[in-house]
Formats: sequence, structure tokens, C-alpha cells
Amino acid sequence: MIKQPHELALMAESGRLLASVFEALLKLPLEGMTTLQVNDWVERFIVEQLQARPASKGQYGFAYVLNSSIDTVVCHGVPSSKDILRDGSIVNLDITLEKNGYIADSSRMFLIGDVSHPAQRLVRITNEAMWKGIATVRPGATLGDIGYAIQRHAKAAGYSVVKEYCGHGIGREMHEEPQVLHYGHRGTGLELQAGMTFTIEPMINQGRAAIDNHDDGWTVTTRDGKLSAQCEHTVEVTETGVRVLTLREEERAFAAKLLGPLV
Repeated sequence: MIKQPHELALMAESGRLLASVFEALLKLPLEGMTTLQVNDWVERFIVEQLQARPASKGQYGFAYVLNSSIDTVVCHGVPSSKDILRDGSIVNLDITLEKNGYIADSSRMFLIGDVSHPAQRLVRITNEAMWKGIATVRPGATLGDIGYAIQRHAKAAGYSVVKEYCGHGIGREMHEEPQVLHYGHRGTGLELQAGMTFTIEPMINQGRAAIDNHDDGWTVTTRDGKLSAQCEHTVEVTETGVRVLTLREEERAFAAKLLGPLV
């Protein structure tokens, strides 16, 4: 669970490379592309440009390098030639990358074309909720502090938190201990220690928290047919706070203001 300095350095490199994948995606004309086309583009970029491995491919029998969750899909959307990124949609792209034996995991919401204000608000609040959770991370804090901060922000905005899925420890394996819930009570749960690495990845629903699992064994959707959004980063507990290992350049100024010079 506790990573040594040389392991943290390798995890930081994987995180940096994964951030570069999202930065490259931001330059792509996603509207009109199928999610399978995006998947194939990301695979080529990771393998050919970054000389790394897409860690999701083959994990638990999954055949793709990313999850593409559109509109009412909460998580684990499967890339398809039939799913086109259309004007007005929101989509979460969830990608993992392994380099030198260590894995980073991150996801980002993309707004396709002219997106409605309610959908934009959901995406904004979800991103804010993730950062509220990240901002609580420091030695001596607890996992409950993270969940409380996320749930409080989402509920204040009138949204609900999906409870069936959570963040997780990460390192040589994609899923390690501990489980990081996105709801909870302050001062409860595992106490954080420097050297821990895990993901924070809240899934926030526009309506009720209830979800449905589809027959493909992967896709999860909102039961009430309303929108869902998710944001995710891999973080390290440092001696004095938190380091976001998958931080993107677009977030750097904001994160530095929120978290201080350790970012």
C-alpha cells in the first residue's frame, strides 16, 4: 500500500504520460467520431507515441483501451462503431496507462458541440466535487473526509452520488487497496499516510442515484434516464499534502491555487 520513493517516481512518469493522452484528445475533432474510432486513436497514441501499454486492454477480459460513457451512461461504456459523439452530448473517457510496471488511471468529461446549460452544470459540479475530495488529502486525514467532501458538494447542487463504484489504490496493479468511497463521514475510515497512491473518481447523477447494469456485463446507466458525469485523477499522499499524478496542463494553475506549490 505504501510506495517507496523510486516507485512514486515511476508512478509520476506514468501519470505524466497519461495526462498527455488527454491533452492530445483535447485537440481532436471529437464530434462525429465513433467511440471505437476514439479508442483506436488512443491505443495508437499510447503504444506508438508514448511507448507505453494501455492497461485496461485485457483487464478482466475487457477488449478495449478505454471506457466511453455517453450522457446517461454512468461508467464502463464500451467503445462501439455504432456510438457516435453527437452535438450536445457529454462523454466521459476513462483511460489507464502502464509504463515501467506502474499504472496511472484518469478520466475526463468532454462536451461535444453545443451542450445544454444543465449538462454543463452537471459536468462542472462533478469536477468540483472531485477536487473537493482531492483537497482533503494529507497525512492524518481519513478516507471518510474525502467521501464527505464529495458528497456534500454534489448534494448541495441537487445531485446524487453513485455508491456502487469507488476509487481504489493503484500501483503495479490497477486495483489495489484501499477502496475510496465518494460518500461518508468526516474522521472515519482508513487514516492516510505519505506514500499511499489511489484514485478519486466520483460518479454524479443529475437525478436519482439508482443505476442499471446492462447485459454486456460492462455498461452501467442511470435508472431514471437522466445524465451522469464522472471525473478521475490518480493522487499521491505526500508528507505535507497531496500530489495529483495525472494532472493536466489545463488544470495546473487552478490546482496550484487550490493545493499549493506541491502540485
